Amino acid sequence: MRVPPLPRPSAPITEQELAKVMIGAPNRLTGPVVIHDYDPSWPLLYEREQERIRAALGPLALAVEHVGSTSVPGLAAKFLIDVDLIVADPTDEDAYVPALVAAGYVLRVREPDWYEHRLLKGFAPEVNLHVFGPDCDEHLRHLIFRDWLRSHPEDRDRYAAEKRRIAALPLEFMAQYADQKTDVVVDILRRAGLTAR
Repeated sequence: MRVPPLPRPSAPITEQELAKVMIGAPNRLTGPVVIHDYDPSWPLLYEREQERIRAALGPLALAVEHVGSTSVPGLAAKFLIDVDLIVADPTDEDAYVPALVAAGYVLRVREPDWYEHRLLKGFAPEVNLHVFGPDCDEHLRHLIFRDWLRSHPEDRDRYAAEKRRIAALPLEFMAQYADQKTDVVVDILRRAGLTAR
């Protein structure tokens, strides 16, 4: 696997910035972010989502990967399944979005300035379906981070502790929770061999 560079620093998350990329108004948090102990049902829920995505898209789904905290055995996480979907061209929404909508997903985010990322939401269970193009740096970082945490329990536990700390902060939007994790994520990616370019 190609080793991508470390992510570049991003601007602070504000409601105005979220409004630029979200389809519909940004959802404010209505309660605290809840971090659950690892649940062995998470890989099974991912398998169900993968089957649904592949049934909807067929060969248009170049890759489907379980990423994020629920993909790491033993790691505490929000009860939310993160999935990376690789398609030939994320900007060609007509090629894949209608089929995913018919399968129960909703397009919520369009980020043309960040790897042409699209985010669709799934429900029951809650799913973040991230869409990227082939050989995307961010997708590769997701895989490297996942695989590193699977084989380095000290970093897995450090990451879990940081997530619990951040979840206890007063946050307005879920994106702020993700943004607050950047420092520890970058440090773990650096330990996994990524460097700035």
